Amino acid sequence: MSKKEKKAVPGCEWLFGLHAVQAVLKTSGSKVQEVRVQKGRDDQRLKKILNMAEGQSITVTWVLRSDLDALASGRHQGVAALCQGAGVQDENYLVELLQEQEGSPFLLVLDGVTDPHNLGACMRSADAAGVQAVIVPKDNSVGITPTVQKVACGAAENIPLVVVTNLSRTLKQLQDQGVWIIGTAGEAEQLVYEADLTGPMALVMGAEEKGLRRLTRENCDLLVKLPMVGIVSSLNVSVATGVCLFEAVRQRS
Repeated sequence: MSKKEKKAVPGCEWLFGLHAVQAVLKTSGSKVQEVRVQKGRDDQRLKKILNMAEGQSITVTWVLRSDLDALASGRHQGVAALCQGAGVQDENYLVELLQEQEGSPFLLVLDGVTDPHNLGACMRSADAAGVQAVIVPKDNSVGITPTVQKVACGAAENIPLVVVTNLSRTLKQLQDQGVWIIGTAGEAEQLVYEADLTGPMALVMGAEEKGLRRLTRENCDLLVKLPMVGIVSSLNVSVATGVCLFEAVRQRS
């Protein structure tokens, strides 16, 4: 069997695109099993990826564009990386994380985010902001997909995604351990800039169109909102997440 035909290692997935592959090599190179590059490609961005792979003794295989087309469900830009699957965890991991956490817990909860582009963007912002874990419900939520990994630009391999069976129960468990649950809602009276985001906290963001579900909302200690002064009534969830997370970063630093 040729390298081109080599079967994927169990638990590994293909990641596509120049930016995504470069990011995972930079942040999680030890998880990359192989890099495949389209024959005939010769540009500076690709050379940087090749140098990073060579520096970490990662196998590079040159293949036809049709081979990459067969691997990718979307645009691959002539490069793919086979890497260990992102760190999807369960409730037990969350308990252990809080027990072992030395600093103040800083978590992100996504309630019903089903668009992989939004999840990827949220994970990228969460990783950049220093969030320790992203929590999502098992049902009505997108998991780690190649699109999520590509948009996350390496964050999906670096920050754990905790999938929980019952989100309301998880929020109550977090509260029992001293974590302040701060949800976002358009009808909230307090602006996110007015809230105290310095302590142990979990920021809860709602779905793309419906926002927070009723039970999720009821389990929040505080609801906050972003000021909207234009004609639009809300922001894309990934944009709103980034704004709220970095307001917390500003306060916590």
